[in-house]
Amino acid sequence: MGAHPAIPEGRRVGESWDLVDREGDVSVVAEGPFRGRTLRDLLDERGSEIMGRPWPRGRRFPLLVKILDAAERLSLQVHPPAAVASSLGGEPKTEMWYLLEATPDAALFAGFRRGASREEFARALREGHRSRIEALVCRLRVQRGDAFFAPSGRLHAIDAGCLILEIQQNSDTTYRVFDWGRVGLDGRPRALHLEESLRSIHFADIEPPLAPRARKDGIRLLAECDHFRAEEWSAKASGEIANPAPAILHPVDAPCEIVAADGALSVPAGATAILPAGVRRLKLSSPAILAFVGESAFKLDGLPPRAR
Repeated sequence: MGAHPAIPEGRRVGESWDLVDREGDVSVVAEGPFRGRTLRDLLDERGSEIMGRPWPRGRRFPLLVKILDAAERLSLQVHPPAAVASSLGGEPKTEMWYLLEATPDAALFAGFRRGASREEFARALREGHRSRIEALVCRLRVQRGDAFFAPSGRLHAIDAGCLILEIQQNSDTTYRVFDWGRVGLDGRPRALHLEESLRSIHFADIEPPLAPRARKDGIRLLAECDHFRAEEWSAKASGEIANPAPAILHPVDAPCEIVAADGALSVPAGATAILPAGVRRLKLSSPAILAFVGESAFKLDGLPPRAR
């Protein structure tokens, strides 16, 4: 649907990991004095400076940023809550979505319709009854600029026609609940994770709403949890940053000039930048999404397994 600064024109890519610090997948700095260095290298050398607090070598950056381009409906999924993740051999994953683009019939699936039950849903899954599953799951029509919060345990899927900026915990555990009868690249049905899913899904999650559109001083709250706080800043928005941790910045549809106390920086549209913890005041030249690292990043229980 949309152009991406790092993907050649004409190449079809459904998912791009734009900011990542995982084994085998690490972001590389594209501009500035650290160009060519990996995020992992910089955190090992300058972790406390970037994060604003003591940051041991080897500890991963706590958030992961993706672009999801859903030309067709994606699988129905769930990520395990912290209470069951370790017993299932996975990691919890809370995330939020921001609609960069949306076709007129774009939609998300999330949570359940009123009256749905665990027993009825489990029976529909085991029978592979697509229409019954669709009738039980809540479907939200979306448009450009909408945002949605998906905590661990929330059943969800992205329907066709959505270009999404995803900000999430640094985790890669996903349980595929239902795949709408599709097959993989090998022509065979993809594996489902029914038992793990039924242990992970929050069945009391009824008709969750989209994020409000209200703004204050040009800033709109998109999602807030212990892992991150995501905001949409309008063009020429400015303000103090109270969060004593780094922020992720993603210009929405035009290059963004960032003016801070120690200088200015230009970030291309569609790129993702990390603002170190020392940045205390911002002024932007175009709309952008900012996600501030939350308190869980500095707690032992919130660390990715490699850092423990």
